Amino acid sequence: MERGGAGGRLLSGSLAGTRQAATSLPGGRPEPDRTPRAAHRQRRWLTPWLFLAAPLALLVTFTYVPVGNLLFYSLTSWDGVSPDRTFVGVDNYVELFTRPALFQVFTVSAFYLGASAVQLVLALYFATVLSAKTRFRNLFKGILFFPYLINGVAIAYVFLYFFQPGGTLDSALRLLGVHGKHLWLGNPDLVNYSLAGVSVWRYLGLNFVLFLGAIQSIPPQLYEAAELDGANRWQVFRHLIAPGIKPVISLSVVLAVSGSLSVFEIPYIMTGGAGGSETFVIQTVKLAFTFNKVGLASAAAVVLLLIVLVLTWLQRTFFPEERVELT
Repeated sequence: MERGGAGGRLLSGSLAGTRQAATSLPGGRPEPDRTPRAAHRQRRWLTPWLFLAAPLALLVTFTYVPVGNLLFYSLTSWDGVSPDRTFVGVDNYVELFTRPALFQVFTVSAFYLGASAVQLVLALYFATVLSAKTRFRNLFKGILFFPYLINGVAIAYVFLYFFQPGGTLDSALRLLGVHGKHLWLGNPDLVNYSLAGVSVWRYLGLNFVLFLGAIQSIPPQLYEAAELDGANRWQVFRHLIAPGIKPVISLSVVLAVSGSLSVFEIPYIMTGGAGGSETFVIQTVKLAFTFNKVGLASAAAVVLLLIVLVLTWLQRTFFPEERVELT
């Protein structure tokens, strides 16, 4: 029996050695693992990249390549038409920062920044009110969000008639006892208030939906606990809603600041930048397509991008997002 056991072990060892030799390459190197498990691991690694290939290609083609071209054009004196693109280095940036008039248009952004603050407050108020069980709340949600779905060009033309002398706004004011025709878009003292008001009306729905979704994501049992503790609506908002939606508020502030600096569509269509309503983006477009200074306009666009990035970084630094545990 012992000899039989020894013989069996010897035979098993010989067979194992034979298999190892058969799966070894010349020179003693082991053959690569071609088991189904290895193939499955390779497919698992490759499959996500196959799904990401098309989005990444679109992202690179329509985002990073244009940004790279923008940086290149900002270092040239290209007029947008000529095939010659003379390299001028940082001369365009020097011209930008040595002509303060090019940055004075940022004062117009202050009107839109103030309008953004009003817009955020109104959106947060309506989101808080309509998150509760209110009559016709779905109707009011639709009314508030509908302007954001309308094309910006259509909104601009609608408000051109709204603000014209003797138009809809003046007619409504006459019903309230305010008579006379006002140059809402022609008076430099009124034009930016009028345009900022249009922006509030258009983008209020976007922030409203963001806040409403964040509020409704708070667990309902927390509201029930606050009600049992005798908390009033202001206390519920201060200690429950505001901390719970802090990341969304932070995001909305970033979007509001960047949007205020890059306003273009509504003032460009309604006034063309006349009457002191010219924004930095309108000025940049005029540099490129009216004065054929594409290189200088590209440098201005790069500066605006850097300003937005710096402001976003400052906001993230001084007001970091903190994960709030609502218990």
